[in-house]
Amino acid sequence: MKTVVIGGNFAGMTAALELKRKAGKDHQVVMVDKSPLFLFIPSLIWVPFGRREIKDISFKKDAILNKKGVDFMQAEALKVDTKAQVVKTNKGEVSYDHLVIATGPKVAYDVAPGVKEFAHYIGTPNGAMKTRKALEEFKKDPGPIVIGATQNAGCMGAAYEFLFNIEKWLREQKIRKKVDLYWITPETFLGHFGIDGIAGGETMLKSFMKMFNIHYRTEVGVEEVLEDKVILSSGEELPSKFTMLMPPFVGVDFVKNSPELQATQAGYIPVTDDYRHVSIPNIRAAGIAVDVKLTFKPGKVPFSGPKTGYPSDETGKIVAENISRIIKGETELKKKAWGKIPGICVMDAGKKEVIILSNTLFKPRKFAVMIPNVIFDFSKVLFEKYFLWKTRHGLSQLP
Repeated sequence: MKTVVIGGNFAGMTAALELKRKAGKDHQVVMVDKSPLFLFIPSLIWVPFGRREIKDISFKKDAILNKKGVDFMQAEALKVDTKAQVVKTNKGEVSYDHLVIATGPKVAYDVAPGVKEFAHYIGTPNGAMKTRKALEEFKKDPGPIVIGATQNAGCMGAAYEFLFNIEKWLREQKIRKKVDLYWITPETFLGHFGIDGIAGGETMLKSFMKMFNIHYRTEVGVEEVLEDKVILSSGEELPSKFTMLMPPFVGVDFVKNSPELQATQAGYIPVTDDYRHVSIPNIRAAGIAVDVKLTFKPGKVPFSGPKTGYPSDETGKIVAENISRIIKGETELKKKAWGKIPGICVMDAGKKEVIILSNTLFKPRKFAVMIPNVIFDFSKVLFEKYFLWKTRHGLSQLP
């Protein structure tokens, strides 16, 4: 028996390691990923400010996988033939008995004219390093800055983190008084995060905006980005010498090139609560590749929900557990819908942080709390060190 895992970051790495650990030596696990590196994506927000280098938050995964008995194939998955049970890659075909799709996202830069050309994006190593270079130039001749998320975006948290980090950086560079700092978001209110907010969150973020003198606009999309301004869906034009936007995520080309997967228009895999494909029982999805049904009412401008590291890790574990149960002849599978996964997040706020905890990601919840820590962002740093340590050692079973 063989399981092929497409993708090798949070969800894929966890799924591959956990499945090999649970299914045993007789079950072959193959990871197919075009990148040789595991990247701790949450820490990319620090790269533009020189607080982290890419080498600090990434490492080669082949040695770790091989040590744990997982075969690693560095290749780009192109499409899947679900009837023949074959994944076609740029380095040949790979057959499978079970398939796990943990491909992560593709960034939809075409959400509005000028986003790709004139707005920076920090969600990739290349984008983070380009942003660093742009900031070095910016401080020589500072001016207004626009930070935020476009319509249909879902990764609000990272954009908020970058906003507060750049505000801190401006003060450190002694140019804060020369900069009008703007936050734009499609959210219906500050701190919605695509999870319908958390009690006290809006009030807390409003106080942050006032304390740091940040102008903000909610329920706006991006009509166009130009070299010197951002035109909003409301018709307002914000001057900008530096712009950083989080565009929407969509499914990767592998999914869109495989019509048998019946992906949504956005390119995500329809799954049941055990992360099995709705009509192909030997295919599962984990992490960002999963189609998540949102529970909140949309506002004037559409936006999506978060697909953060913790749910990706959890769905990777659930997928591995369920495949191992099937291999052992069990029929009862573990179920936990995306919205029922606990909300665990540390939002960096420029060497400060907000710890967000809830019993479920989506409402209704039994409890949800946002805890500010204005002294230092030690929780986020600690989590980074812990997760990199556990992954470097292949200890996928740890929380």
